[in-house]
Amino acid sequence: MNAAAVASHDERVGNLVPLPLIESLRTIVGTSNVRIAEVFGAIEQDAAIIVLPASTDQVAAVVRVCCQYEIPVVPLGGGTGLVGGSISHIGEIVLSTARMNRIERLDPVERTAVVDAGVTLEELQTAARAHGLEPGIDLAARGSATIGGMVSTNAGGMMAFRNGVMRHRILGLEAVMADGSVYCDLTRVVKNSAGYDLKHLFIGAEGTLGIVTRVVVKLEPSPKATATALFGLPSVEAALETIRMAFESGVGHLRAAEAMWNSYFRLASSAHGWSEPGVAPDQPIFLLLLLGGAREDILQQDFERIYCETIERFPEATGIIANSRRQENDLWRLREDSSVLYRAHPNAPSFDVSVPLSEIPDYLERAFAGLAAIEPDLVPYVFGHLADGNLHIILNRQGPLPERMAEAVERVLYDGLRELGGSFSAEHGIGSKRIHSLLATADPTKLATMERIKKTLDGQSLMNPDKVLPGHGWFVRSPGPPASEERRSQRQDETAND
Repeated sequence: MNAAAVASHDERVGNLVPLPLIESLRTIVGTSNVRIAEVFGAIEQDAAIIVLPASTDQVAAVVRVCCQYEIPVVPLGGGTGLVGGSISHIGEIVLSTARMNRIERLDPVERTAVVDAGVTLEELQTAARAHGLEPGIDLAARGSATIGGMVSTNAGGMMAFRNGVMRHRILGLEAVMADGSVYCDLTRVVKNSAGYDLKHLFIGAEGTLGIVTRVVVKLEPSPKATATALFGLPSVEAALETIRMAFESGVGHLRAAEAMWNSYFRLASSAHGWSEPGVAPDQPIFLLLLLGGAREDILQQDFERIYCETIERFPEATGIIANSRRQENDLWRLREDSSVLYRAHPNAPSFDVSVPLSEIPDYLERAFAGLAAIEPDLVPYVFGHLADGNLHIILNRQGPLPERMAEAVERVLYDGLRELGGSFSAEHGIGSKRIHSLLATADPTKLATMERIKKTLDGQSLMNPDKVLPGHGWFVRSPGPPASEERRSQRQDETAND
């Protein structure tokens, strides 16, 4: 874009975002790091400007300027979220952490890493692997998901049953508050009882209380070898029992237990042209297990034990133990490439629930029956992290659903879930798409407390507005200089038409 085009575009953008603000942002981060959205091409971004700071100081300076002009800030990590947590609108600034990608410190003795928010999970995994360590968390979007984004959404993944979710992997963090001040507690030790542990306010807050800039991640020893097996099983109870047998391994430890119900397994197998004589495709549920330990051959022998015990208890079970890296990768591709669903059903409605293990069989029986009562051919694809009860439920429909149908589906999937001890949002968060579900299912005292915390830490509602809680957009904020009444009125009119 030449100078004349930049000036012309700046004039158009200046109708919604003050030109002095644009110039201040360019001074802070450099002209090339203040990008126009139409040339940046960011997904789900309607905001006029995307800013790419390179340090905490720059983030703080950007936030202070935006606070001065009452311009909301929407943080953007890897863009892998599924609930609209990084959606922006005209009149807002998107703050990308893409340039904040340093692994500042990785200590193999402490087993800790201090990383910028924009470091991807895969980058941290690679760096830690060189020291025989790992972050203790893994998910399919590892190549794109950033540590800051994972902290902000309290990401879970396939190792949560063993090592906890992101909240349990963080020893300390740094975040820029709504007024541009910096909260810094980069503690590198497990034991820390020095007052309120405020880092937990930012973990899972989805950028609504502040922008995470640096993180201390607790690392774990990685196994010297792994082995994978796939079981076809007659029931959820059989899958849970097989998981229990794997937990009792005397030579390794269970690292993942991923379930795929029949409809999902058939679709994924067909999409990837996968079949094995030892795995009957008509089983109700398929269980993918990963063991870690000292030697692959010993782990495979233990899988043989598990297989024999499973067959003894459930004679109709089938299975295969991967005997090569290629075969192992093929098995994991079936589970991790969930994009096959969205190729078959573009924008398919998706749900992400947690159910206590003992309640899963009854829950799914009610859910399947309830969905069929809405429409007989409404068949869900179900897969997920079975060892911790996290189920992903994708409908065989092109979304979005009609409003009344969507309400009926949510009643089927969510009603009574909290009373069971579960959650309607296991690991995807609330974002902008699940606010109504939070309001419908959460404890009223919890909602009121969240509201008080939001108002205390972000009284102007500048931090990722209209995410997690309703009514916190710029259109409900009290006016203040230097924003003009004319610009505020213009934004209100635009918001009413969203």
